[in-house]
Amino acid sequence: MRSREFPSERTASGSGVSGPGYHTAHLYGEEALWSGDDAELMDRRAQCQAEHDALVTLLTLRWGEPQIVSAWSAQERMLAGEEVAEPWADPVAGCEYLQLWRVDARWIAVTLHLRRDGPGCELSVLVTAVDPP
Repeated sequence: MRSREFPSERTASGSGVSGPGYHTAHLYGEEALWSGDDAELMDRRAQCQAEHDALVTLLTLRWGEPQIVSAWSAQERMLAGEEVAEPWADPVAGCEYLQLWRVDARWIAVTLHLRRDGPGCELSVLVTAVDPP
């Protein structure tokens, strides 16, 4: 993802979306509606967290410690009506914080969204030339 050219228009790309200045990939996700039991739910959430932690560990070994940035202020600005530029709107809206690395003029962001109002969780990666909000 880091070395691929960015497309000139937004398009689906495998497990994510690519567009002008960015690529995304959804690495792990669970449905927001859940009919399983609580024990299975907790196992799935633990698996999602473990996948996140493993990815962050590998990227940290490769590029050093990430910048950990709270999404709170950008979320507040979005609630007040401010538009957050693509490709940051979805990652910022869906997580508490971003883990960021700056590598060769591109940002790599890892996001983990554990839903408070349901069982779902999502692990995503964003590679972009667009600066964070």
